[in-house]
Amino acid sequence: MTSDLLAPLDLAFWNIESDLNPMHLGALGVFSAHSPTAGAHAADLLAARAAAVPGLRMRIRDVWQPLSLSFGSATREPDPDFDPLQHVRLHAPTADFQEVAGRLMERPLERGRPPWEAHVLPGEDGVSFAVLFKFHHALADGLRALTLAAAILDPMDMPERRPRPEEPARGLLPDVRKLPGLLRGALSDVGRALDIGASVARSTLDVRSSAALASEPSGTRRTAGVVVDLDDVHRIRKTVGGTVNDVLIAVVAGALRRWLDERGDGSEGVAPRALIPVSKRRPRGAQPQGNRLSGYLIRLPVDDPDPLARLDSVRAAMDRNKDAGPNRGAGAVALLADHVPALGHRLGGPFAAQAARLWFDILVTSVPLPGIGLKLGGNPVTAVFPYAPLAGGQSLAVAVSTFRGHVHYGLVADAAAVPDLDLFARALTEEVETLITACGS
Repeated sequence: MTSDLLAPLDLAFWNIESDLNPMHLGALGVFSAHSPTAGAHAADLLAARAAAVPGLRMRIRDVWQPLSLSFGSATREPDPDFDPLQHVRLHAPTADFQEVAGRLMERPLERGRPPWEAHVLPGEDGVSFAVLFKFHHALADGLRALTLAAAILDPMDMPERRPRPEEPARGLLPDVRKLPGLLRGALSDVGRALDIGASVARSTLDVRSSAALASEPSGTRRTAGVVVDLDDVHRIRKTVGGTVNDVLIAVVAGALRRWLDERGDGSEGVAPRALIPVSKRRPRGAQPQGNRLSGYLIRLPVDDPDPLARLDSVRAAMDRNKDAGPNRGAGAVALLADHVPALGHRLGGPFAAQAARLWFDILVTSVPLPGIGLKLGGNPVTAVFPYAPLAGGQSLAVAVSTFRGHVHYGLVADAAAVPDLDLFARALTEEVETLITACGS
């Protein structure tokens, strides 16, 4: 396997990381255990299988070659000293998977080796265990992380696929004969960047941060998981229209209202900006490493007391974003990464990390999961809670996935700013019930 340069957005994620704001995403899979030793056996399986997955052997190294167009960039390349035992760890039995996951999510990944980890958490009850997967955002987006994790779970019965040839490595030093073409391409990139930037600026003239969701980073983390019946979500959707995703976002808006009122902060006048990431991967195309993302930006109608009106507002906002497309609007700010030189990402990383609070107040992202059963060592998955990284200055991120008839909300919060994450988790469940009642279902 050869090395290749990080794509611009991957490089951005690599450089905006800090000790207080690690840029890894995660997923907590809960398994039904066939025996009390299932967790230990699972850890052995994960380590053995990881050694055979090329994508898990890739480390990230800085590029400082003089006279190179990639000066200041980084490459993704095989680690000659890869040891899966440094990445798969078996922990002591626990009665609270989420409590342990929160502590593990706050620890940055080791940057000198392939940036991923798998933590096996045996349950004290002896009939369950969990695995927390952590992948640096520079290594993978949600879809790519799912592919890497699935590669070390039990093989799934999938249609046979023809292997695709690997993309040739991109050279680190430019061919002098190609410089005129590179220059024209760079000028074209500048034009596209200005076009995207103007679209972002027009859409963010009314930027106002939500004080209730802003915080100075403490580096501490708490996680929580909420399970909702997918049939309930479909009943709401069929009654009022829109998409399942519209309903799930509206549930977050309603839960924020309940949570703010219950903790005494009040929801009057609160309309935080939510970034909704949009994958730009082609469903049937090649699946390159790294990130292919844009996003939509909407105001969550937290201050509206009517649950159906909140849902209607979310649906209308999402429809407007879809009509404009993922290349327009304030949510498209991620696309600007493609037009920033490598050294710009390197030098501007710390500033970009803090700028996130100017663009959005909360991340609400959807992570697709396969509808088929997932197993490890023959032990079936019963729940999967995805976790998103917290941007600088933000206190709460929400990730959501649907799996085998249920919706799983995975919550990550700055523990110092949100010590009552359990209240917000409960509010999500209550908001679903409120919407069902409002719909007369």
